[in-house]
Amino acid sequence: MSCDISCCGTDCSVCEYKNMCGGCNALKGRVFHAPEGRACPIYECCCEKNGFNNCGQCSKLPCDIIRGARDPNYSDEEFERSIIERVNRLKEMNR
Repeated sequence: MSCDISCCGTDCSVCEYKNMCGGCNALKGRVFHAPEGRACPIYECCCEKNGFNNCGQCSKLPCDIIRGARDPNYSDEEFERSIIERVNRLKEMNR
């Protein structure tokens, strides 16, 4: 898996938060928006609990955890589009 693609399919190289975050993979999910001292809930489920490299290996994609990890700056349409893009990216990576 590319180090620029997080387990949820976000392309960290173009993420608007890349200046304040070292990336999900490098930080083992302990990114700026994660609860203090814990991994992002998506990383926690995907990598720590289920041992996947990315969410594309999970049959539940996109799940409630991904849907619950919404950037509040996104409109409903932007958020839905981001989920579709990430799911497609993950499926392509796992072919």
